[in-house]
Amino acid sequence: MSSRAATSSGLSPLRAAVTQRIGRGVQKAAPTVKWSSLAAGAGVVAGSLAAGAVSGLAGVFARTVVTPVKTPAEDLEILAVVDGETGQEIILPATEETTVPGTYSLVFDGGASVARIGAVTSFDPRDGTVQRQVEQVYSGDITRAVRGRWTGFVYPDPRAAGYETEDVKIPVENGSAPAWLVRPEPLKDGSRRRPGEGAWAVMVHGRGTKRTEGIRAVSTARSLGMTSLMISYRNDGDAPAAPDGRYGLGTTEWQDVEAAVAYALDQGATEVVLFGWSMGGAVCLQLVDRSELAATAVAAMVLDGPVINWIDVLAHQAKANRLPEASGRLGQWLMSNKAGRWATGLAAPVDLKAMNWVARAEQLRVPTLILHSEDDDFVPLGPSVELAAKAPQLVSFVRFRQARHTREWNVDPEKWHRAVSIWLSAVLTSPRPGVPQLTS
Repeated sequence: MSSRAATSSGLSPLRAAVTQRIGRGVQKAAPTVKWSSLAAGAGVVAGSLAAGAVSGLAGVFARTVVTPVKTPAEDLEILAVVDGETGQEIILPATEETTVPGTYSLVFDGGASVARIGAVTSFDPRDGTVQRQVEQVYSGDITRAVRGRWTGFVYPDPRAAGYETEDVKIPVENGSAPAWLVRPEPLKDGSRRRPGEGAWAVMVHGRGTKRTEGIRAVSTARSLGMTSLMISYRNDGDAPAAPDGRYGLGTTEWQDVEAAVAYALDQGATEVVLFGWSMGGAVCLQLVDRSELAATAVAAMVLDGPVINWIDVLAHQAKANRLPEASGRLGQWLMSNKAGRWATGLAAPVDLKAMNWVARAEQLRVPTLILHSEDDDFVPLGPSVELAAKAPQLVSFVRFRQARHTREWNVDPEKWHRAVSIWLSAVLTSPRPGVPQLTS
């Protein structure tokens, strides 16, 4: 055992040792901001407030929103790794994320190493730390790690989850985008046909994340008889970058998802279900709005913590990061207009109004299930609720609690699986456009 590990029969002596090791009293850490690039940009913004340059603040805000981060910050301190009653356990600062029940991953060693972190075994709010199970270390030596990044994905690749996986390449605008393909278990002789037999689940990750995000949905898709395709798209670090190196917030990324849909159809898919997380939800919505394939190929959408209205999300983020209201509004204008290119670096402006699906509810044509937590403080659930209320015949909404952004599955995988399975089973076997309605 390394010098950083210890045997734990009680937390008080251990925490005293931790305090001595780090040379200060253990303090409660500030909440970890998932959209790290936005938070970092906001820090620059906050630091320049004294200058009163509203346009400068707006420019930093706008540029930060559309600029991918190449190496996400590992800003969570790892206080100790110990031998606990359940095996190896980890002690972390108690934050709004690390104290939430469920299963998560801790990325460390500059992104090279991953460990799956499970249940809370000890938490005293007065102490400022939380102890959790280390369920599995996929790579690296966690006992030597000093800092890490708390994430919502659970497995580093589908093989780690026990799935036979094919590595495939999808032709896109500037080359090819890697994807993982997981086929359903074959039907046994005499077994009944499954609701999703012949359909493919195309899984679209969110802003600043990768295709690992979709692995959580593979079990559900397979249980319905669906083939799972976890894709990459421009600027995510796996697929070819866009010429301008900027996020289109859905207005450009949908083309790569369209390529994935075309690939699925070429490989024999009878229809496609789009799964989208966070900005991936906005990407899916743009695809069904803009793609010629949507009307005949897309049977349904399952959206987790989705961006339904970018205007609402950006206003929330500006406020959360303490930007003056005027700077937040100007930042949106810079993203939406050609004149803002000097600040954003975008090759073309982003039409934020076209991505307000609360206002465009009547134009939605695809049955949609939205799963969203009331404790999501990055993409508030208000627009999701509003869209479901405005289009009740087409949109179903399932509310979660406790889960942070796009971590509904992490907190309650059984509820997530049950809601998606019941809804999709009914949609894929029922005449359209009628869809079943679920209650929380």
